[in-house]
Amino acid sequence: MSKLFSPITIGSATFKNRIVISPMCQYSAIDGFANNWHLAHLGSRAIGGAGLVIQEATAILPEGRITYADLGLWKDEQMSKMKDIVAFIHSQNAKAGIQLAHAGRKASTEVPWKGSAQISATDEKGWQAVGPSALPFNDEDDAPLALDQQGIDGVVDAFVMAAKRAKEVGYDVMEIHAAHGYLLHQFLSPLSNQRTDQYGGSFENRVRLTLEVTDAVKQVWAEDKPLFVRISATDWTEGGWSVDDSIALTTLLKDRNVHLIDTSTGGNVPKAKIPSKPGYQVVFAGQIKAATGILTGAVGLISTPDQAEQILQEDQADLIFIARESLRSPNFPLYAAHVLGEPISWPPQYERARPTHREWK
Repeated sequence: MSKLFSPITIGSATFKNRIVISPMCQYSAIDGFANNWHLAHLGSRAIGGAGLVIQEATAILPEGRITYADLGLWKDEQMSKMKDIVAFIHSQNAKAGIQLAHAGRKASTEVPWKGSAQISATDEKGWQAVGPSALPFNDEDDAPLALDQQGIDGVVDAFVMAAKRAKEVGYDVMEIHAAHGYLLHQFLSPLSNQRTDQYGGSFENRVRLTLEVTDAVKQVWAEDKPLFVRISATDWTEGGWSVDDSIALTTLLKDRNVHLIDTSTGGNVPKAKIPSKPGYQVVFAGQIKAATGILTGAVGLISTPDQAEQILQEDQADLIFIARESLRSPNFPLYAAHVLGEPISWPPQYERARPTHREWK
């Protein structure tokens, strides 16, 4: 059996294969509420054979949204449609995950197809962004409000309440978003965190909020249910967050029984020189895994079955997170099984399309 299609047990969950649909923002919600677009988007990836489907970055507070069209889980009423989505994913013998997030200084922006520019707090569609320090993401942006202790405590409490709701909805996997220049990453990196209190300055201070969120979420998320943390392993910028920092943080997260590090990069500064090429982030997943012994997920321009299989065979990661390739090919897992010669089950409604020859392009 290929490693890509071998099952893996993480905590209390057993995944039928190592293919994960990565969280991908759809910018299609109204007031944080999921709708039929999210059901169709996430449900089709479950039909396509993925072992785990993770819902996009879901804001823990209204002001934690990247855009006004982000999903949210800051009130009970938002759970109903998510329960339908999770039930459908489960009906396809796949696991369902949710990524909880706060955008920090990168909040209150326009949707990508309208330019992604910051929307002023004075605009009816905008709000006041917050961050560790009053440093805007783009030079032309309004500065975020630096969080005080009450604001920080409110963020931790909001993560807890969203985690409680996610557990009630029925998600199998929780992922804390501490990557891509969003709030937790902003606290981690000295490029965005210039505080002089217990949350700034030293490494120990800058990781404090991420650890506090993790500890608090663990109190309400069952100990054996998989808990992932997505990090940006490097800022790709001198003087910023580094892979050595990531290894040190991962050691602390592993001590807190975090199950897996979803290893991405970048997003914290707008002009970072990122060498985007197939598998460009995989090396960091491998380094973190080798240094700490924790399970890792690899993500970033992974687009072929052979590439995904090789990453696993070389022990650089334990799960393969597919993003853009999944948007192009919702049935990528079925295709990958065909290419790798794995006789996996197809949905009976699609069985007539199962290839009877080797070529499938």
